[in-house]
Amino acid sequence: MKNKELKAELIKKLDDITKEILRRKNNDKLKYYNTGEKKHLKQIEFHKCTKKNRWVFGGNRSGKTECGAVETVWFACGIHPFKKNKKNVSCWVVSLSSQVQRDVAQSKILYYLNPDLIVDIIMSQGKKEAPYLGVIDTIIVKNALGGTSKIGFKSCDQGREKFQGTSLDFVWFDEEPPFDIYLECKMRVLDRCGEIFGTMTPLKGLTWVYNEIYLNEHNDDEVWCEFMSWEDNPFLNKKEIDALSKTLNADELNARKYGKFTSFGGLVYNEFDENLHVIEPFNVPTDWQDILSIDPGLNNPLSCHWYACDYDGNVYVVAEHYEAKRDIQYHSKKIIEKCESLNWKKHTNGQYLALIDSAANQKTLNGVKSVAELFYDFGITVNTKVNKDLFSGIQRVKSYFKNANGEPKLFIFKTCVNLIRELKGYFWSDADVPIKKDDHALDELRYYILNRPDVPLRKVEKTIIQKDKERLIKKLKMAKYGT
Repeated sequence: MKNKELKAELIKKLDDITKEILRRKNNDKLKYYNTGEKKHLKQIEFHKCTKKNRWVFGGNRSGKTECGAVETVWFACGIHPFKKNKKNVSCWVVSLSSQVQRDVAQSKILYYLNPDLIVDIIMSQGKKEAPYLGVIDTIIVKNALGGTSKIGFKSCDQGREKFQGTSLDFVWFDEEPPFDIYLECKMRVLDRCGEIFGTMTPLKGLTWVYNEIYLNEHNDDEVWCEFMSWEDNPFLNKKEIDALSKTLNADELNARKYGKFTSFGGLVYNEFDENLHVIEPFNVPTDWQDILSIDPGLNNPLSCHWYACDYDGNVYVVAEHYEAKRDIQYHSKKIIEKCESLNWKKHTNGQYLALIDSAANQKTLNGVKSVAELFYDFGITVNTKVNKDLFSGIQRVKSYFKNANGEPKLFIFKTCVNLIRELKGYFWSDADVPIKKDDHALDELRYYILNRPDVPLRKVEKTIIQKDKERLIKKLKMAKYGT
């Protein structure tokens, strides 16, 4: 009898242990995030990024909201694996509306937040015993460093005034907020040196996010962004991706699959891929150094880039000078300083060589010398005989971003921030011509590409067989023709 009772007691204990293991596993879903054989690499890249203003532009189901929710839970619980943690964290999760909050961001946070860590839940609508069914105002959670953290929920339809006054450690925007709310939230994290991060599908076209974040028109060092597509999510079924892709038009595909911004006219250089064509700087061999290219400007920026070409015909844009409202003497001085820092080679006349718009032949306002002549006086010889044809130049540049074999032949150092920005914001108009705005670097890129030879610069040493063959051919010709 005792054996039966002991056996029953052991079975019950094992059953209790099994239930507890399952409970803990179900409660601690965060433990299994990106830890299996399949890993979402771009999610990990987002989590590791140290910039204070980070954005993920992703297609639907690309995994963008997932990483926003996990980032929030990690910070609030003081368990971020890649960042310095704080106790007593205060943050906001901002959605477009309370309904969207309940169905998306709030649901994801509750999924990844261990219920054992929840101290209290304050509801705006519904009962805290069933938070999934209502709208949460605040979740108070235990922080691993000994404090407690507050995750507050806000919706953009409340208006800017509801976003005032509070000091925060970070704000997560789930989808694109109005610009005034974005600015207000930036003020909220200022005194704590906090962070802003956003996850969104760009369905509204070229809004403030496009200029402020993607183009980074203010060249803010703390701004970072990444695109997530369906292919980046290893947990999606490829057959389903292919089937759904066939039902979408080009603009819908760009936004919903790739998370890309769309315009009615489309990008001029849609072959440009920042992850492929933008590279880390390196020391360029002297033999690769080619020439400078300049688009002159007075009130508009003067744009100058340094171009190099390897023996396989790959082009590298290695440096830039980009500045407005300066005279030729100032620009020449800055260009020469850059040449000296790069150890750039000079022409046989002792000057640096550059291509330039033929408009540089015109006299300056003082009517004495042309822009080209002034550059020469200050140490830069410019060639004004450049091919400026717009459409053939565009097609030629496009072929360098992706040649007939689908290979890139044009690479840009990441320090050339203005050229990169212009490439990302160059669109066709309704009249099928590029919109003439912010294209100074693109003009001189076109001058260079359109005026360089098609043949690669590789100097190939002939083999002994090739030399012997040429000698025999020459000997036969002499025997036949007597020359």
